[in-house]
Amino acid sequence: MATTAIGVGVGVGGGVLLGNSICFRKTQQLSISKTSLVSVSEIGFVTSQLSGIRISYNPPKPLSAPFSPALQPVIARRICPFTGKKANRANKVSFSNHKTKKLQFVNLQYKRVWWEAGKRYVKLRLSTKALKTIEKNGLDAVAKKAGIDLRKK
Repeated sequence: MATTAIGVGVGVGGGVLLGNSICFRKTQQLSISKTSLVSVSEIGFVTSQLSGIRISYNPPKPLSAPFSPALQPVIARRICPFTGKKANRANKVSFSNHKTKKLQFVNLQYKRVWWEAGKRYVKLRLSTKALKTIEKNGLDAVAKKAGIDLRKK
């Protein structure tokens, strides 16, 4: 079949020319008589002649169950929340001066600390350095500086 000069016509291979793009559609062939065939168009896709972008419409499939993220296990990291101290990489040096890598972990302790503003004990996992700082400056001041909300503990 030939295309018309107006801008709307039927192109080669069943495509319809619309301006600068050709609209190809899935077709079903229905036989009316033995000599002529009629095309019935369905939802298809549009291909642009200029950029070659293919745009298609796929209706969203209904979800059988609402999406819920998988529960992640809570991992206690070896970092002090008050001071930010974490493990240090160091060398383990043998008698023959052979060096192997090792980690020097922070001295973290579980400690119940009295929280004066909340009138209760708060169980914290903190380094011994943070414990000395809390004894010196007070729990509220150290928690405020570190940005920790003690009401959630």
